[in-house]
Amino acid sequence: MVLTTGAAAQTTHYPTIGTVVRNDPQLDKLLPRDARIEVLASGFVWAEGPIWIKDGNYLLFSDVPQNTIFKWSEKEGLTQFLKPSGYTGAGAYGDEPGSNGLTLDRQGRLIACEHGDRRVSAMPLSGGGKRTLADNYQGKRFNSPNDVVVHSSGSYYFTDPPYGLPGKEKDPRRETELFGVYRIAPNGTVSLLISDLTRPNGIAFSPDEKTLYIAQSDPDRPIIMAYPVQADGSVGKGRVLFDAAPLLKQNLKGLPDGLKTDRDGNVWSTGPGGVLVISPAGKLLGRIDTGEATANCAWGDDGSTLYLTADMYLCRIRTTARGW
Repeated sequence: MVLTTGAAAQTTHYPTIGTVVRNDPQLDKLLPRDARIEVLASGFVWAEGPIWIKDGNYLLFSDVPQNTIFKWSEKEGLTQFLKPSGYTGAGAYGDEPGSNGLTLDRQGRLIACEHGDRRVSAMPLSGGGKRTLADNYQGKRFNSPNDVVVHSSGSYYFTDPPYGLPGKEKDPRRETELFGVYRIAPNGTVSLLISDLTRPNGIAFSPDEKTLYIAQSDPDRPIIMAYPVQADGSVGKGRVLFDAAPLLKQNLKGLPDGLKTDRDGNVWSTGPGGVLVISPAGKLLGRIDTGEATANCAWGDDGSTLYLTADMYLCRIRTTARGW
């Protein structure tokens, strides 16, 4: 693993990988023609779940197999932030035991989807232990919470595929037949929102919070779904925003996974061929192709830098879009 030191991190020159593929002229308004994918650190097993911490100017992200959350900043480079991050039990627990998706809630706590402990947790960044927000629905333990987003109401929305279970979908530890999408209300009540997806993964809201996007990482149906958000926090009937099957048939690496939106409502979703930039109407504008299976992304710095976790790499690309 390349642990960048403070001195190395302060240089303005990082190695670059991949390329930007432009499918539509609209992409030029979001990504400059000279945009490059910079590699900030490397050597991870499977990097995931990046989140920018404005108070401190640093990035946190998971290495799921290593059961670790790493920290990266321009000043200090790469350091270990938290280990164990998602599995605290005795002995080994599968090949993806650690935390996956990360975010911040309204109190500034780090919210983590934990594979091994099969829960969504909250931890103050200022110090102190974790608190379990939810680890079951109607008494049945979750499979392995994967990604999470916070609503302005204080609710948490998260996905629960089987990837963190040692035996995946065939694991005898499974207690629910579903791979669901759930909501934790401000009072702690857990409700099932979506029950008919085969591999729900990445999750994000539109800027106005009227639409909930879910990426499905099923190679047989690699899609991004859009659901109208109701006044009570539930969601209505979903529609397919984007079908990534044609890209997958081109043998491009990756599946729909982590995703974010920008202030104009464009969806930046990992998928076959890197990060797919998709208009609110579902049109593919282009791709940020790292050349590797790309797991997730997050806005950072002033909101226009997109940080990417791509297999063994932590990367970034400067954009002219603005995250929110």
